Amino acid sequence: MSRAAIRYAKAILDFATEAGKAAAVNTDMKQIANSIAGSQELKDFLTNPIIKIEVKKGAVEAIFSAVDPVTLKLFQLLNDNKRFEILYQIAVQYNAIFDENNGLQVAKVTTAIPLTPELEKQVLAKIATFSDKKITIVNTINPDIIGGFILTIGDMQYNASVANKLQQLKREFNN
Repeated sequence: MSRAAIRYAKAILDFATEAGKAAAVNTDMKQIANSIAGSQELKDFLTNPIIKIEVKKGAVEAIFSAVDPVTLKLFQLLNDNKRFEILYQIAVQYNAIFDENNGLQVAKVTTAIPLTPELEKQVLAKIATFSDKKITIVNTINPDIIGGFILTIGDMQYNASVANKLQQLKREFNN
């Protein structure tokens, strides 16, 4: 994550908080991050140095026409500073700072199959052992882990996958 994106995210959060619009802008930032992450064309468009900055601003304002006026001010600021290539990073960073300020934490859970209610309870029980914050679970499916789960919260990771256990057994047999 670039330092510039962190600075922009903090600045827009401060501005949005003063205006009483922090939650609305957080919703906008989630939409922006999801849209850019889900569209390689949009990502390429925003990072292309050949496309004029005014064209980028016009396109972003058209794509995200229903956003809060505070978010529109961010678009203007990015236009003035010619920094649209970091819009995705700003949106992700804004969400992270907003959640942290509100006592929320995102837990990324990687499973071989979609998370079942039973497995979700196990994951939440594990999270409760080292975090007292309100947790939002984001599930990613990766069949390569075979079974179990990999839990990532911030910079901590707990690997309870079958693939990891098999790898440990393999190392023990090789030693």
